[in-house]
Amino acid sequence: MSEVRFHGRGGQGVVTTSKILANAFARTGQFGASFPMFGFERRGAPVTAFGRFSDKPVREKTQIYNPDIIVVLDPSQRNSEAVFQGLLPGGMMLLNDPDNTVTFSNDNLKKLAIIDANKIALEEIGLAIPNTVIVGAFARMSGLLDIEPCCEALEDYFSGKKLAANIVCAKRGFDEVELFDL
Repeated sequence: MSEVRFHGRGGQGVVTTSKILANAFARTGQFGASFPMFGFERRGAPVTAFGRFSDKPVREKTQIYNPDIIVVLDPSQRNSEAVFQGLLPGGMMLLNDPDNTVTFSNDNLKKLAIIDANKIALEEIGLAIPNTVIVGAFARMSGLLDIEPCCEALEDYFSGKKLAANIVCAKRGFDEVELFDL
């Protein structure tokens, strides 16, 4: 089972990212569970979401204290202790970062993926909402999913031109994410 913790801010699609990935896993015959944790429910407030993905049914729907993978949609949170808290040895991190810079270290982090998801989202959908770019980047970084089920999962959240634009976002995330072994 892969346990993933998502960090971001209200309005970035943090919870939706986790839900889309759970849906994508289900489309491959695997299992996924997605659940949010909210503080103040307002745009710009910190948001954490959790995802468990497995080839067996996922029954546990509690917070994830020891993730295998951390996903950071808000670059200002990349140095936060809360982001790295509990990361298991051999862990992976996907970071939305326009500067493509690494200014942190963590002994348990072994794979880092960086993408400027806000830029891609602005170019494709006209809004700095990075979630669907992150979905594609997650698939490539983790190696747990192909891009096709991710694009199919988007059909449950978007339609028409918005669907087409978000599929492009996911595909660009998959193609443009930069991967680093640490």
